[in-house]
Amino acid sequence: MRRFAVLFLSILFLVSVVMAGCGTASDVPSSPDIAPPASDDSGDTPTGSSDNVNKDPEIITDPPDDKVINVFCASDEVYRIIMRYKELNPDFPYEIKPYSFATADVDFHVALNESLEAGGSRMPDIYCIGSGHVMEYIHGDMAMYATPYRDLGIDVESLAKEADIPRYVIDMGSNADGQVVALSYQGTGSAFIYRRSIAKTVWGTDDPEIIRDKIGPGWDRFLEAAADLKVRGYVMVSGYDDLWFPMAASAENPWIVDGKLHIDSYREAFLDLAKQFHDRGYTNNTTTWLTEWYDGMKDTGPKKVFGYFGPSWMVNYVITNNCGGKQPGEGTYGDWAVCEPPAGFFWGGFWVFVNKNSEHKEVLGDLIRWITLDSSETGLQYSWASGTFDGNGRVRDAVTSGTVMGNVPGEIDFLGGQDMFEVFDKTARLASGKNRTMYDEAIDLYWLAAAREYAEGGKTKEQVIADFKQKVKDQLDIIVE
Repeated sequence: MRRFAVLFLSILFLVSVVMAGCGTASDVPSSPDIAPPASDDSGDTPTGSSDNVNKDPEIITDPPDDKVINVFCASDEVYRIIMRYKELNPDFPYEIKPYSFATADVDFHVALNESLEAGGSRMPDIYCIGSGHVMEYIHGDMAMYATPYRDLGIDVESLAKEADIPRYVIDMGSNADGQVVALSYQGTGSAFIYRRSIAKTVWGTDDPEIIRDKIGPGWDRFLEAAADLKVRGYVMVSGYDDLWFPMAASAENPWIVDGKLHIDSYREAFLDLAKQFHDRGYTNNTTTWLTEWYDGMKDTGPKKVFGYFGPSWMVNYVITNNCGGKQPGEGTYGDWAVCEPPAGFFWGGFWVFVNKNSEHKEVLGDLIRWITLDSSETGLQYSWASGTFDGNGRVRDAVTSGTVMGNVPGEIDFLGGQDMFEVFDKTARLASGKNRTMYDEAIDLYWLAAAREYAEGGKTKEQVIADFKQKVKDQLDIIVE
């Protein structure tokens, strides 16, 4: 249990860092370097006008007396994006104040909620929420503060079609009335990231399309591939923990259905797959995000690891920084490729909200459109994907717009010259945004603990499920049958 608590807290920390991006811990704007798994910032010349945005000249030329826009997010990423927008729009007469509380001894979401409720000069105008907490701000107690994008003058339907935004992004950001109140700009559809040299040794090819069919679709093929790898002395993944996120995130149903706890077949299957991988020696038995888990990225673990799951940030900021080299021929650099996973899922991302009580809603429409829906060469996402935005170290990163990824070359040396955008755009189409709840973090922790007790602790499957249900019943306000 302790190991799973460490795993869970480590995941929460990394995801907050990976997908974070808005101000500093204080009111003073700052642009520190984002920790490796931070997603790209980009910004290019924004489109100054659009038929899809309400451009009432009286509103634009006569804004409220308050010329400060407060931006709340878990790091400085969106703050830097907005500052880029200001650079490209010098007539945008607002001071941007970031609030992230990144170095303060305070929970970001608690501080955000208090500020939304209190109003006043520190009231958020824009706030950015990570995927793990989005449901609270769209379907929970804080949903009342979210402004529908259409009220900002944004024609979401037309622009989303033009930008080719994946369904999961829209579903995650839609309220109970079907209105889009938040969208993301970071492409977090996820792939299986594997070693080319190992694939060649075991199957005679490293072709992503062939490897895709070796490991899926479905987890039975993944299990068969793991058996093939074991025969040659390799392990499929570093730890069976690696299987959890793709299996959980690809579940058909959420944890809560009609107000009651629901164990989706995909989540239940994780118990069996975790035990099989543990008992058959298909992993190095590591814990995600702990030191030994990274060893497989540079071949310093007990056995060579075939692959990891994740979106483009996993490639660009996690594996790249832990592969033991900085150019082809060093460590495992250049010996990787990506293919579609056994089941589609997304991992991470920030959804951008505008406070309904903001006095600046009329002038924020173009900014929000530029961040989330502009698929032109002058939009944020184009420079994000092309690596032309200084704020992210000029790294090519996946975006939500399929149109942009189709127009920007995605070849990188780390993947042996493979165009990763072709794969990540496909994986984004496989992901679901309809299987999330406000309770996921807590319930996931309980389920992961159950999986470990079943795989390693000697309890039966029936015992761990019963214990899990009791835990949910005792700790959360959820009906359990």
